[in-house]
Amino acid sequence: MPSPTTSRACLPTVLAHVSLLLAGPLSAADPPGVTAGPDSALIPAKVLEGRRAALFDLLEPGIVLIRSADPRDFFEHPQDTDFRQDNNFYYLTGLEEPNSWLVLFKPQAGPGKAVLYLPERNPMSESWTGPRLGPGEEAIRRTGITEVRPVTAFEEEVVARLRSGWALREYGRLYLRMGQETAQTEELVELALESMRTISDVGPLLAELRVVKDSVELARLRRAIEITAEAQREAMKAVRPGMHEYELEAVIEYVFHARGAERVGYPSIVGSGPNSVILHHDKNRRRMEEGDLVVVDVGAEYGYYTADVTRTFPVSGKFTNRQRAIYELVLGAQQTAIDSIRPGVKVAQLEQLARRYMREHSDGLCGDVSCDRYFRHGLGHWIGMDVHDVGGYARPLEPGMVLTIEPGVYLAEESLGVRIEDDVLVTEDGHEVLSAGAPKTVEEIEALMKDEACLLCR
Repeated sequence: MPSPTTSRACLPTVLAHVSLLLAGPLSAADPPGVTAGPDSALIPAKVLEGRRAALFDLLEPGIVLIRSADPRDFFEHPQDTDFRQDNNFYYLTGLEEPNSWLVLFKPQAGPGKAVLYLPERNPMSESWTGPRLGPGEEAIRRTGITEVRPVTAFEEEVVARLRSGWALREYGRLYLRMGQETAQTEELVELALESMRTISDVGPLLAELRVVKDSVELARLRRAIEITAEAQREAMKAVRPGMHEYELEAVIEYVFHARGAERVGYPSIVGSGPNSVILHHDKNRRRMEEGDLVVVDVGAEYGYYTADVTRTFPVSGKFTNRQRAIYELVLGAQQTAIDSIRPGVKVAQLEQLARRYMREHSDGLCGDVSCDRYFRHGLGHWIGMDVHDVGGYARPLEPGMVLTIEPGVYLAEESLGVRIEDDVLVTEDGHEVLSAGAPKTVEEIEALMKDEACLLCR
């Protein structure tokens, strides 16, 4: 293979010609009803209605208060002002409006109802922040909530009634999202305690729903993962000795945005050499050298759903014998766990299988101990709206759950870290590896790294 140092354009040259890339073809067409960007990727109102109905089924009689996220101040947070909605508010409303409330009323008898409180439109404010939705027919159409009112009415219609004690006497229980308290909700908690009524955290109930993905969620996850797999392929083709970790990060995140991802699901991890053994390394400043492995743990967020895919590959394009031996041990442990994914199995059982594989196949690779001693984290986690998504792990796997499988071995004295992570959907009869588009065998990786036709190497 020609030397990557001499045959590939450096990043400044790439950025000088970035306009040429914008005309390049995108990957496969968006799934039906799922298009790039949060404003165009609307969730059908019927889906939102179904989610709220499922939550009502889990509730005791009571009142649920779910608050939106607050916007970030441009001057206080100049490096991070992108508004991102609270996940639970978005899950139930599909809206990105800040300073809003969703209130669910479930009486002792009869159907429950939802009331949405949105800020009224303000032309002066919108000249700075862009158009807002505001109360009205469009909000009703988009959410399926028939009662949409100005947020100024929340104080009179909800807070004042809770303060008077009438609402608590009528409904008995106040549901809040613990950890999302405001001065208003803290006062309501005190009032509820004084009236000897029950206060409950609605978070675990929403987690029970969110851990099993519906069709809209799966479409968005698939898209996020497809984009991330493409970014991993481009990273493998673009990397070279002498490149800095942040340059490779730039390649990855360019692909994310070029393919329609609004943001990263978490800070991109590009850890080479000694940084490959740091689990959440995100400074990404080191200059990569000949002979290094680089751990690339990244995830595009698409329509509020994030991928989480990790690949480890040699900066110079070819694994050493030692690197290959550790890599294939990790890969074998991962494949053993993935092969066992099906409904009814628990995550703890999958981890036991992966660790047993390492113990049985270490063969002195890690000295006198099994290599699973250097597997320093859990096998995987749920993904969805959060990269470590909500939901307990004692629950057996069910169709519609999506989890990562990510064993690793980290040998700090050798500056040798290997982690391989895939995103896996539990199906009715087994599983589907959603991130299969990112090569992961030694042969596949080395063959791809010989390909000089990378997106940002022109």
